[in-house]
Amino acid sequence: MAGRRSGSALAALLVLLVALAGCGGRPAADSATAEVQRLLDRRAEAVVDRDARAYERTGAGTDFADLRAVPVAAWSYRVTAVRRTGDTATADAELRYRVAGYDQAPLATGRTLRLSRDADGRWSVVTDRPAKKSAQQLWDQGAVHLVRGRHSLVLGVGQSGQSLRDFADLADRAVPAVSDAWGTDWSRRVVLVVPKSLEGMAGLLGSPASSYRGIAAVTTGETGTRTRAPADRIIVNPDAFALLGGLGEQVVVTHETTHVATRARTTAATPLWLSEGYADWVGYRAAGRTPVEAAPELSRAVAEDRLPTALPDDEDFGFTGDASRLARSYESGWTACRMISDRWGEARLGAFYRAVGEHRERAGAVEEAMRKVLGTTPDAFTQEWRSYLRDQLG
Repeated sequence: MAGRRSGSALAALLVLLVALAGCGGRPAADSATAEVQRLLDRRAEAVVDRDARAYERTGAGTDFADLRAVPVAAWSYRVTAVRRTGDTATADAELRYRVAGYDQAPLATGRTLRLSRDADGRWSVVTDRPAKKSAQQLWDQGAVHLVRGRHSLVLGVGQSGQSLRDFADLADRAVPAVSDAWGTDWSRRVVLVVPKSLEGMAGLLGSPASSYRGIAAVTTGETGTRTRAPADRIIVNPDAFALLGGLGEQVVVTHETTHVATRARTTAATPLWLSEGYADWVGYRAAGRTPVEAAPELSRAVAEDRLPTALPDDEDFGFTGDASRLARSYESGWTACRMISDRWGEARLGAFYRAVGEHRERAGAVEEAMRKVLGTTPDAFTQEWRSYLRDQLG
């Protein structure tokens, strides 16, 4: 009996020690996570309050002067992981922020922060960088400068004030032009982001620069969000943009602004020939260009008896493919939308776009919208489009 009592006491002692070890190890990790979260909460509050001193007390990582010009309405971090080694740590966090007056829904992006702890046990930020597979933010590339237009906000790095003002003027002309074609049921405000170079654009998109060489601008944002306007950004490639004339600049910015306006009505059901073609149609709507002038690659194909047999697939719009094929794809979408406008009217073109986007998936979306809105079928539409190309480009 005595031996059994001793064994039971030893077992109990071992269980207690294990329990204490388990309770003692986890809070250390949880404590570091909580401390880092509180640090980043203070950092976020400093950004919103535009308090440089409070921001600097949280550490370095990003020069506050680089992001001071960004007019944020909200800024927050959510720590997702902390890996600690002694007095240093690496934290993964989700940054969510909104630009005041423009974003109704936040933009979310991953960040990786390196931290250090001083002798008093206080953590501070050493570096604050994009997480792996996350795109850069504009302030990661240098000091952000801002120009406000009537309907636009232009944020730039490495650009002159006059250059940013020129972009604001283009956007301010684009917004009413898009509203005239699409309607006013959208924010009627756009944010343009102008980095220093093609490489800067690629960094903001998280892709290789080769993917966007020759592409003057792209629009980012979440499609098919009906209840809250997403955080759209028109991101400019200044290298390609510099090669455009005045008309080309306006067409590009109006095209991209159209994507902002139609975003909530653009879903997985919307083929790229329609979304890109409609944006080009709005861009060229008041440009005074003839079909041959606006569609040179497709005009060449028609002249060489290489009339396309079908509207382009989504894959034909890949930026890394053949440049001539990409141009023909855009021109095909534009001519198809122009034909709808010519034959059925501008209002019916807008209704057709919206009807396609009402579907949750691609299958049957175009077919049903053509039947209900245009009173035709995809086969009949394609044949009519091919005849239209001969008439307009031949």
